[in-house]
Amino acid sequence: MSVYEYSAKTAGGEEVPLRRYEGKVLLIVNTATGCGFTPQYDGLEKLYADHADRDRGLEILDFPCNQFGNQAPGSDEEIHEFCTLRFSTTFPRFAKIDVNGENAIPLYTYLKSTVAEEAAKGVKNRIAMKAISKMSKTAVNDNDIKWNFTKFLVDRKGEVVKRFAPTAKPEEIEADIKALLEEQ
Repeated sequence: MSVYEYSAKTAGGEEVPLRRYEGKVLLIVNTATGCGFTPQYDGLEKLYADHADRDRGLEILDFPCNQFGNQAPGSDEEIHEFCTLRFSTTFPRFAKIDVNGENAIPLYTYLKSTVAEEAAKGVKNRIAMKAISKMSKTAVNDNDIKWNFTKFLVDRKGEVVKRFAPTAKPEEIEADIKALLEEQ
């Protein structure tokens, strides 16, 4: 299996097969507009601007999620407007989804089954992740998403190679992205 076996809906309701991104390095992120990690949109957009060579580069796939503290309460249109006006994001954004529980979209059920989340780096981030884990009401299984801005890094073959905690800032994972972009 690979991420290419799945599809996701855009905010406009179009079903997009992830095969559309075949051959690219993907960073798949569940996001929220009212989260303490929301400023990571700036770092995500910088990664995208720096590495999204349209032929063979990076694609960031944004999946808004309202399962953690009601931090993405707006409509798909409101979320898109917020992200483009406040953070000038240009990467693909999909319809709001669930990442945990019985309504989790199949893509996220698959992603969660692939690799364990890397341990948060630094004492401050480990403490933050402990607090987040306690607050998360939807993360009932070990592999569940703990909070918004969990990031999955996918290679050009569609295989998940790393899962980063919400505390991992985009600039901290850039070296991992560059390493995959250099592989042919």
